[in-house]
Amino acid sequence: MATKTYVNKLYYMPRPNRWQSGIGASLPEAYKKFWKEWKIQRPTAVHYVHEEGKYKFDERLGLPVPIQNVPLPLRYPKEIDEGIWGGEAVVQGLRKKGKYRRPVAKFWVPRLLKSVVYSEVLDKYMRTIVTQRTLDLIHENYGFDHYLLKTPACDLRSLLALKIKKNILIALADKSLYPDDEEKRMEVYEKYKEYLTAYTREEIEWYGLSWVEAGKKYVKMCQDAEVIEPLKIKYRAELIAKLQAQKDEENLESKVENESSWLSRVNPFSKSPKP
Repeated sequence: MATKTYVNKLYYMPRPNRWQSGIGASLPEAYKKFWKEWKIQRPTAVHYVHEEGKYKFDERLGLPVPIQNVPLPLRYPKEIDEGIWGGEAVVQGLRKKGKYRRPVAKFWVPRLLKSVVYSEVLDKYMRTIVTQRTLDLIHENYGFDHYLLKTPACDLRSLLALKIKKNILIALADKSLYPDDEEKRMEVYEKYKEYLTAYTREEIEWYGLSWVEAGKKYVKMCQDAEVIEPLKIKYRAELIAKLQAQKDEENLESKVENESSWLSRVNPFSKSPKP
């Protein structure tokens, strides 16, 4: 059995992913950390009740039964990035209309509301699309800023919420909030500064970017870091080097001629007449 396991490991080939080649292999660890929080970390259960443990007692059967925390199949449409849904999504399932009817596909869409949210750090009112769960979470966390800063990226999900959270973190890190009111700035900063301990400045810069946006940002950084020398400076340096080499060659030739003439004077076997 052990030999079979070793043979399987010998022929094991890891599945290729976006971080092994291309621009993904060059992206910094700060963005990889955000990506794990956004796409890989398991989100909070919203559409089912998560139960702890391995077994529970079923009162109907009178027996212990295993606990099965199986997430529902969810769909995230592109419209989710234009609002803040509070972790909700479109639930995919089947619906049977009759006892002898075949089940048909059914999608349950959350109820969407138009609302206005206020960010104390940014001092802005924003009109957006939310769900009732979003409003409840904002009230539970005593404010829109606390809700965004406490909630991980896998639960926020939408790019709109992540970009607002990034702007809040940048304003706190740079202390650029309330530029005309220093007293209010320090009051709000002291209220939210605890959230900065979880991020470095580089991680804040890469936070809330999609895969395409991160790739464009990295390409732009590489282009800005590359120093482009003007052609006139390049051609001037080449001309100076060429003239210097020509001058050195002329000096070398004149030196060789002087040495040969001096040797011809000293050589007693030379046939040329002495001056």
